[in-house]
Amino acid sequence: MASQGTSGLCRLVKATKFSCQGFKAAFANEAAFRQEVYLSIILIPLGYYFGNSGLERALLISVVLLVPIIELINSGIEALVDRVSTEKHELSGRAKDVGSAAVLLSLVNVVVVWFLILFI
Repeated sequence: MASQGTSGLCRLVKATKFSCQGFKAAFANEAAFRQEVYLSIILIPLGYYFGNSGLERALLISVVLLVPIIELINSGIEALVDRVSTEKHELSGRAKDVGSAAVLLSLVNVVVVWFLILFI
């Protein structure tokens, strides 16, 4: 039975290529994503240093990584909304606002987890 499309290693290589293109596009076009990457470059080593156990290190680092992940999703939503229509529409605004709220919540999550681990 012949398979449709690509599979196995070829598919993985193509998926990795598309992911790299996404990172490059986000870094080139999204100031917030660049800022979050720079912040991650600082906080990830600090999370490793300040964590007293593997679990603490994992939590400190993973909540930092969650921020650019959510930003990538938010940027994708915003690009799609802008591609569909540049007209002002309540649902378009709501989609962008909800994506932005998700980014804000991920940043609050970083502050809360770091505070609880480092100071409580």
